Amino acid sequence: MPLPRHQKNSFTAGEITPRLFGRGDLKAYENGAAQLRNVVIHPTGGVSRRPGLRFLDTLAGKSRLVAFEFNTEQTYLLAFSDQAVRVYKDDVLTAILDAPWTADQLAQLNWTQSADTLLVVHPDVPPKKITRTSHADWTVTDWSFASDNEAVHQPYHKFAEPEVTMAASGTSGTVTITASADHFEADHVGVRLRIEQKQLEITAVASPTSATALVKESLSGTSATEDWEEQAFSDARGWPVSVCFHQDRLVVGGSRDLPNRLWLSKSSELFNFDLGEGLDDEAIEFSILSDSVNAIRAVFSGRHLQVFTSGAEWMVTGVPLTPENVQLNRQTRIGAPVDRTVPPRDVDGATLFVSRHGDELREFLFADVEQAYQAADLALLAQHLLRSPLDQDYDTARRLFHLVNADGTLATVTVYRSEQVTAWSLSETVGAILSLAVVDGTVYLAIDRDGAYLLEKFDAALNVDSGLTGASASPKTTWSGLDHLEGRTVKVIADGALRNDAIVSGGAVTLDQPASAVEIGLAYAHRVEPLPPAAGGTTGARPGSKVRLVALTLRLMETAALRIDLGKGFKDQPFKKIATGGILDTPPVPFSGDKTLRALGWKQDGTQPLWVIEQDRPLPFTLLSATADIKVTG
Repeated sequence: MPLPRHQKNSFTAGEITPRLFGRGDLKAYENGAAQLRNVVIHPTGGVSRRPGLRFLDTLAGKSRLVAFEFNTEQTYLLAFSDQAVRVYKDDVLTAILDAPWTADQLAQLNWTQSADTLLVVHPDVPPKKITRTSHADWTVTDWSFASDNEAVHQPYHKFAEPEVTMAASGTSGTVTITASADHFEADHVGVRLRIEQKQLEITAVASPTSATALVKESLSGTSATEDWEEQAFSDARGWPVSVCFHQDRLVVGGSRDLPNRLWLSKSSELFNFDLGEGLDDEAIEFSILSDSVNAIRAVFSGRHLQVFTSGAEWMVTGVPLTPENVQLNRQTRIGAPVDRTVPPRDVDGATLFVSRHGDELREFLFADVEQAYQAADLALLAQHLLRSPLDQDYDTARRLFHLVNADGTLATVTVYRSEQVTAWSLSETVGAILSLAVVDGTVYLAIDRDGAYLLEKFDAALNVDSGLTGASASPKTTWSGLDHLEGRTVKVIADGALRNDAIVSGGAVTLDQPASAVEIGLAYAHRVEPLPPAAGGTTGARPGSKVRLVALTLRLMETAALRIDLGKGFKDQPFKKIATGGILDTPPVPFSGDKTLRALGWKQDGTQPLWVIEQDRPLPFTLLSATADIKVTG
């Protein structure tokens, strides 16, 4: 009688939460795994050891990465740190800019780009423009709103009760402004007031009810009036929270003191927010009012203007958007994080955003049938891998969506919506990942390696982290340039062969034998742990059954090393043509084909896997499928 067979032909459900270990009836159980660490899941079903990380530069401290893509040939990486921005072109530092944001403010940054200008906002810092004129020539300047004679066309708002009045002592020159209730503070110096639509600029504050101002447009009179406003954005009232471009308008979403308000500039005049008479091309302004708090956290230009708030998600419609036809409709009630900015990203027409509590990745997608947006949770089966994400970006070339977790790990989901592939894995490295950005198909990471802040990128040619490669026309034993790894134990591949581990001293390592080419960096271990056999499945196992693995056949592809636990501890498995049980004297020959392994021992605990693969050897590994012959009793 043939033995029961447990076939694992696909990992396209990715790593799933332990809460589902009793749901063998789900298709996700059949195609899922208990752990997939430091691997890439292919849409065809297999898994490979993830690429290593190549060291590029030492950063100035805690950093946030932002992609800047002017065109297909001019792409840059910006690394924001404490009061500085480092600009990289082709992995080379080309400029360092002075900037106003502190390290503690990086988490709340929001940005959008148009041509050669990046607009950056933070609720406690005046909004800035970062402009590129050449590879090495960049400037950081304040936003400059459109002006007409002495009038500045920026947003205005009355930050007081409707009955509060303002009166000016004169109609021109320097005047005294008197408020009927406490209003002024020291930060009002430099702020513009608008009394009966005429503008003044405050030059001094005498008391909460009195200030001196310079008249910019002649006032119509000196009587106290309720018709007054002040500029919406200032040190006194806070600055914009979020920004984007939509339908040829600049959209500002929320500010510190007006968290639920939206401003849309005049059409084709991005810094003109004059409401005028409400003509079609004039600016638009409104608040989000509902039965719950809706502090705007992000605005995103998709099929519609999408607004992500602390309590719900909204769409702003109008084709085109005009003051007359603009409509605001709440779509879902998920909410976005309030203590940090995790920028929404587009994936095949859907907008992916992190939920307020940081344990969900929602797919904000318009459904034609309902004519409304839905927000399915892409992490429903793998919520344990989302740990309050801090940052996210999408690698379109490989269809991998990456999220930086608060604990420094990197959660990755392989996304193929039409093929119904949503497969999660988790990557770990020495230290903590802080931020990431995808620039022209390259994934960059800012990493804190025990106090050393490093810029690195995924590199398919490497199997180590924070790694470097080197070549020499004459073989040599000492290899330098490793200052960023000082004092660390590193893996060494010399002339394609795995050598003994080395310790970096004085920024260099010394090999036992000379070599012409090396790859040196930190070890990382990949792990593939299948789910236990499903109770009631084809194996005949049920809760309480004893299960014994008799034989395991792995279908491998371009694999140079295999370390597996079949129930008696981890052991290296040699292939026919190479030995992987120790250090290699010659380069390994990658193996493709079936590898059958025999096993002994019964398992009483049905929640334990039949086998586990884990290894930190910096050598290629790809698993296509696994077939287990087992015995079941009891």
